[in-house]
Amino acid sequence: MSSTLLEVTRASHEEVERFERLIVKDLQTEPATNRDRLHQSHRVRNMIEQIIDTTHKLVDIYEDKDGARKDEIAALGGQTATGTNVFSAFYDRLKEIREYHRRHPAARAIIDTGDEYEQLLKEEPQIEFSGEEGSGRYLDLHELFNEYINSKFGEPIEYTAYLNVFSEPQKIPRKAKTTRRYLEYLQKLLEYLVYFFERTEPLQDLDRIFSKVTSEFEEEWTLGKVEGWENNGQENGSAPENHTVIDLDYYSTAEELMVVGPEKLKEALGALGLKTGGTIQQRAERLFLTKNISLEKLDRKHFAKGSRKPEQNSVVATSHVGDVKEIALLEAKIRRLCDLLDETIVRTRENVEKKQALTYEEMEAEREEDDVQAESESDDEDQQIYNPLKLPMGWDGKPIPYWLYKLHGLGQEFKCEICGNHSYWGRRAYERHFKEWRHQHGMRCLGIPNTKNFNEITSIEEAKLLWERIQERQGVNKWRPDLEEEYEDQEGNIYNKKTYTDLQRQGLI
Repeated sequence: MSSTLLEVTRASHEEVERFERLIVKDLQTEPATNRDRLHQSHRVRNMIEQIIDTTHKLVDIYEDKDGARKDEIAALGGQTATGTNVFSAFYDRLKEIREYHRRHPAARAIIDTGDEYEQLLKEEPQIEFSGEEGSGRYLDLHELFNEYINSKFGEPIEYTAYLNVFSEPQKIPRKAKTTRRYLEYLQKLLEYLVYFFERTEPLQDLDRIFSKVTSEFEEEWTLGKVEGWENNGQENGSAPENHTVIDLDYYSTAEELMVVGPEKLKEALGALGLKTGGTIQQRAERLFLTKNISLEKLDRKHFAKGSRKPEQNSVVATSHVGDVKEIALLEAKIRRLCDLLDETIVRTRENVEKKQALTYEEMEAEREEDDVQAESESDDEDQQIYNPLKLPMGWDGKPIPYWLYKLHGLGQEFKCEICGNHSYWGRRAYERHFKEWRHQHGMRCLGIPNTKNFNEITSIEEAKLLWERIQERQGVNKWRPDLEEEYEDQEGNIYNKKTYTDLQRQGLI
């Protein structure tokens, strides 16, 4: 019966094999759109999770901690409490089966449920994306961008520039990163990137990726080679010398401690909860007291009002190092995720640059067009269009006539290096692209004005050479005072500036 442990084991193995075949069958189908790819990945992910759950149940059965499996196998062999009797075991099992069907008269034999499993391949898992994310094609970092530009560790830049720098936190000055607000910013950024990555790449194992990142980070941190935090760790595990913790072992007197400056002393005293006022000498003497006297034994008059309970110097240093290490590890994880999402980041930047060149009406029309296209894809996904020549689709969603394809030369490919080696099919699209946003952005990056002089120029080297020649030609037409400025002598003779000064120098004028 299905209630027996061995039958459960057999059914579980069968279920695992069915899911494995379904995964292979699903992955053999090439998704037509990004939406189909996401649905396929999430379907496979769900089936893998079911396989894992079923496998865990099988492991528990085979471990047989309660001995139920062993007893059931022994019962099949006719081993009972009174001894070995195959016939009595057989009739006992037959009696159990008849009793089961007497109590459950509506029970039927299990029929192959392959059709039910096949329905899993038609499922469309619900995946939530915001309007800016475009079904997983783009990132939506506007909230984090606002936090970045309104913080001390950030700078007032455009959103497109932020898309270039958010993946490089190691370039932010170290002094600006040792704050609680920066730590919270990194946690929010990592949380969003993880959430986006899990929705767009569900088949990736993030735990394994982060485990590898953490192990590499620990090695680099021990050696002091973490990017952006070089020489921050020490072999003995003591606090690094930074703007809030000063290693007093390097100083033998308070006078020597004055060399670090009043601001460093003030920050170090504040980190220990001590008074930060007074002259530089008074600050140095107050801080130097903590070298040989623990904070618990230090006179209360040296502490600031409302300060926390005195703690050991090493405890303060250790907590600070812990915060710094946590920040550095978050940066390492963010860099790794940004490497995996590099294509999405580039696509997001291109989409933002494209939108900046559109009006509000054009943006709304484009958004409506995307919605209509998505609906048409879902309605017509079962209809296969016969297109052996792979002709472009017309306005009605069907391949254009072959004669029209040949008339416009759509089989001819034009590549533009300035546009990032983007391909344009047909002469008309090629000529039109010189005025479009992609080519204009590429010329702007090269520092060259996009004028008619550069039409038909697609190579970066040719564009630079032509721009140099134009600049040289413009230099010939400039005003040259030594040759064009005129001078008149006492007799009324006209000379240019160079000739006049030469004759005057010779005493002839």
